[in-house]
Amino acid sequence: MAKGPGLYTDIGKKARDLLFKDYHSDQKFSITTYSPTGVAITSSGTKKGELFLADVNTQLKNKNVTTDIKVDTESNLFTTITVNEPAPGVKAILSFKVPDQTSGKVELQYLHDYAGLSGSFGLKANPIVNLSSVVGTNVLAIGADLSFDTKLGELTKSNAGLSYAKDDLIASLTLNNKGDALNASFYHLVNPLTNTAFGVDVNHRFSTKENTFTLGTQHALDSLTTVKARVTNAGKASALIQHEWRPKSLFTISGEVDTKAIEKSAKVGLSLALKP
Repeated sequence: MAKGPGLYTDIGKKARDLLFKDYHSDQKFSITTYSPTGVAITSSGTKKGELFLADVNTQLKNKNVTTDIKVDTESNLFTTITVNEPAPGVKAILSFKVPDQTSGKVELQYLHDYAGLSGSFGLKANPIVNLSSVVGTNVLAIGADLSFDTKLGELTKSNAGLSYAKDDLIASLTLNNKGDALNASFYHLVNPLTNTAFGVDVNHRFSTKENTFTLGTQHALDSLTTVKARVTNAGKASALIQHEWRPKSLFTISGEVDTKAIEKSAKVGLSLALKP
């Protein structure tokens, strides 16, 4: 395991990736090409029902500075500039969207063997300030995630989380929505050789006394092919198969069926990502 507790967003990430990553019901295609100077250009398209969305992302790297420029079908220009290690353990991120003049945001991250800090604020008058911190080790960590609206002068988000990782087991507990929602997640690596793992995500909302859960598993059929499956308390069952037919090029087929309404058509998603 890596040193340090990581950032607040890392709490429960293993279980979330197992249960939710790569599941979709759209048709997606992306292709990445590289220029002789190392510039990476990625063209992507997504079909959502009758709607087709596309974008082109250009990534330039110069020493420790990475610049991402993306243009979508609505002529929006998204720019993200990331500076790695301007100081030991520090990452600085500047992002903005054109023509939205109020979209600018600055984020600073700091990783230490016993702490992880992240702070961000908008580049406008009376911005929302976000601050999260985690203290502990790669085995046991506790953290908080806060947002403060300087215009309203009040706390708009206050979350807290606890993570425990030991050998092949990762468990986390978070209290969200100002104490109204409790989330518990569990990830267990059953067999490292086949990447076989089991995950559970449980949510309880105190205001409505509503409980929801998702449980799933994954297994590598071989070094290039992985299958995943999950089911929710609402009766939605999903499965996917992902094949790396060449290095970094992935083909994914996923499907979902409502077991409480079998007469409805199953949702099927396709994804193809091509990289040289």
